[in-house]
Order: sequence, then structure tokens, then C-alpha cells
Amino acid sequence: MRIDIGGGVRLFVDVEGPGLVPDGALMREKPTLICMHGGPGFDHSAFKPGFSALADIAQIVYYDHRGHGRSDARPREEWTLDHWADDIVRLSDALGIEKPIVLGQSFGGFVAQRYIARHPGHAAKVILSSTSHHMGLARKLDWFGRLGGPAARAAAEAFWSRPDTQTWEAYWRICRSLYNTQPPLDPQSGARTLANIEILLHFVAGEKQGLDLLPGLARAACPVLVLTGDQDPVCPVEDAREIAAALPERWRRFACVPGAGHGTWRDKPQEAYPILRDFLLS
Repeated sequence: MRIDIGGGVRLFVDVEGPGLVPDGALMREKPTLICMHGGPGFDHSAFKPGFSALADIAQIVYYDHRGHGRSDARPREEWTLDHWADDIVRLSDALGIEKPIVLGQSFGGFVAQRYIARHPGHAAKVILSSTSHHMGLARKLDWFGRLGGPAARAAAEAFWSRPDTQTWEAYWRICRSLYNTQPPLDPQSGARTLANIEILLHFVAGEKQGLDLLPGLARAACPVLVLTGDQDPVCPVEDAREIAAALPERWRRFACVPGAGHGTWRDKPQEAYPILRDFLLS
């Protein structure tokens, strides 16, 4: 379904599980987990069906960012972290959600970090998953070179420095298999993604180049879990440690899953989902 969040903006939203469940003589309210996908330019489909493993303890809201996937197209001047971060509040208001738990994966983690800075009192908890706080090109190149050799390093440097259709196609062909340590459980999962490469190239060539999200993290006012894999080349574990260090100590949670790449639950579900469950229930 598409939800109007104001200003003529409609986001595609899918909800898994009830928010209220019978519990003796009462109806118990489960927490609401809002999942923000990666990219930019991709959609929410990578969360499915894996995140159904959490539906017994949380109502899960999946959505496609403004301009992405099945959400309505929007003009490029709205393809900014500020718009995408504010949309979490707008969507929560439209759905009547108070104090959500907000999870941002990869690019969704960029959005979640900006959301922390702009709306520090809005969430009950935040999960920053497989994400970075800056471009961090040197680290990216080191990791892709380590995992894929000179060809992968060169493709990564070309795309992240000079993003266009040609460098993107070469990068995705050469480097995509290095993102993760395990093959996908479903080999057709990538084919289900609705991709808008124009948004990806716009963001990487623009806002991503000077990205610096660390200062805003000091405004965090709820528990924040930084979840990472130690074999992630595009959002390296070193970046995740710096994100955690920038958070107020009282709210800081950090978990690194050994042997996992970009998306811990994809590569190491037996290790990652218990971490997520514990944080949701804490």
C-alpha cells in the first residue's frame, strides 16, 4: 500500500504482524520495528523473508524510501538525507506509530544517523547496521583490494571517485560478489530488487562525497546498536567502531559478527538474529 505522509509524498509500506496481541485478559502492544533499506536506489525487498524471524516479538514496517522502489517518484532536489530522515517522522505520524525502533541497513544507516541528529527524541531505539559515517575511500579500496585483488580495487576507485553508468556497471560486476562471505540463500533475491540507478549516482556524486555523520551522533537520546561484520568491504568494521565511539556512552551498544560481510543476518543469521532479538527485547 502507498501511504500519504504529507506534501503529496506517498511511500510504499508493507506491515508484517499485528501490533496488539492477546495476553491473558489484556491486549499487549508489541514494539514497532521500522526497517530502512540500503542503496540508495534500491528497495526494501532484501529484508524479506529473513526479517520474518523477528515478527513474533515486533510488528515490522517495511517501506521504500522517497523516490525509491514502489514509492512514488520524486524530483531530484528531494533526494537528500534530510528529506529521507524526516520521512521517518512523517511516516510514523501517518501510521500513528509512537516511539518506533528504527533500523537502517547500509545507506539506510546513513539515513538513520541523520535521523538521530535531526530527531533525537523520536525513536525508542535505533539500529545502525552495516553502515558508515563518511565516504572512507581509502578503507574501501584497501578492503576491496584485499578481498578481490587489483581489479576490484581499481573498479572500486573508479566508481566511488567518478560515479557514472559505466563505472557503476564495472564496479557491480567485479565487486558485488565481495560484499558478502556467503552466497545468497535464494539466488533470485537480487532479481527482485527494483533499482533506480539515477538516485544512486546522484547521491554518490553529490552528498556522499563530503559525508560526515559523526558529529550528529552525539545527540542520540536512546539506545543505539551498531551492528557490523568483520569482513565488510564497503562499510568496514573500522567505520562501525568510529560510529560507536561517537555515540554517548550510556546509549552505546556494539556488536561485530565474525565472518560476516555486508548484512550480518544475510551471512551469519544464526549469530545476527539473536543479537537483534536481544536488543529489541531489552
